[in-house]
Amino acid sequence: MSWKIDAAVSEILARGAEGGGIREEEALRLMRVDLGSPEAQALMETASGLSHRCFGDKGEVHFHIGLNVEPCPKDCAFCSLTRRAGIFTEKREFSREQVLDWARMAEARSADALNLMTTGSYPFERLLEMGRMLHREVSLPLVANTRDIDHREGEMLLDAGFVGFYHAVRLGEGRDTPFNRERRIATIQVLRDVGLLWMNCVEPVGPEHDPREIVDLMFLARRHGAVYSGAMRRINFPGSPMEPYGMVTEMELARIVAVSRLVMGDRPRAHCTHEPNSNSLRAGANLLFPEVGSSPRDEKADSSGGIGRGIEDCAGMLRETGWSPTLPSNCFES
Repeated sequence: MSWKIDAAVSEILARGAEGGGIREEEALRLMRVDLGSPEAQALMETASGLSHRCFGDKGEVHFHIGLNVEPCPKDCAFCSLTRRAGIFTEKREFSREQVLDWARMAEARSADALNLMTTGSYPFERLLEMGRMLHREVSLPLVANTRDIDHREGEMLLDAGFVGFYHAVRLGEGRDTPFNRERRIATIQVLRDVGLLWMNCVEPVGPEHDPREIVDLMFLARRHGAVYSGAMRRINFPGSPMEPYGMVTEMELARIVAVSRLVMGDRPRAHCTHEPNSNSLRAGANLLFPEVGSSPRDEKADSSGGIGRGIEDCAGMLRETGWSPTLPSNCFES
């Protein structure tokens, strides 16, 4: 049976499939397609086709290590690692030995990168020390995920062995967080200036976010040249201040992932989703994050015993949806 879709949507999808990107109003039109409609199915198939063409069927696995837990004073509303959440009442840092064991395990299981995440008040010098140690001991590319930085700190990260930096202007920035949107964007410029690859995601998506706010961040990622973008939904930990809003479904997340994919066009080297889910992998995503150590969405100090998915799980999910995790990574090509 052939399905007839709305002519205007069909035209947007045809343009998006070419890889040149789509316009903001077109992205907003796609954000509103009904999830049970032929238009939604066509949107996701178009985004998936674009990703397979651009990324050569490569499924990316970037291994997340959360280096510490603490009652973080930044108190972002969606984060479990805050004073406000009341889950963690003492500071804890994972040892160098534990972090190295995780990194060696990731390398042995053919992960494509190591992402080192810290809370906002984690000592910057300690992050540099971890980077230097891992750069000596494993061959995987290192990506930092920490607070805003200046040019000097960006150069220090490069010297310590980092090649990339995950950084997002969050949905609700300045409302659900204490951070200034322009300061966050300034860090993106720092990354470009010093030569660190900028990794990004539209996050943390919840039902309370207006489509225009979500689409705005998609276009920010395109304008500033993110190596990868995509979408992550907010996960409500027990007692989260955001619990009354609920959460978006995996299918709603997949629609956002697909729209973001057409916005980004042929510019990125990968397209991410989180938490790992098959629906988004059929809608243009090809990058997953297995997790150990701390996670801002978990009530456990080590997410490998909680919300985190393992490398084998992520690789299997990629294979089941037509992606090959064994191909070389596209993200770190010079």
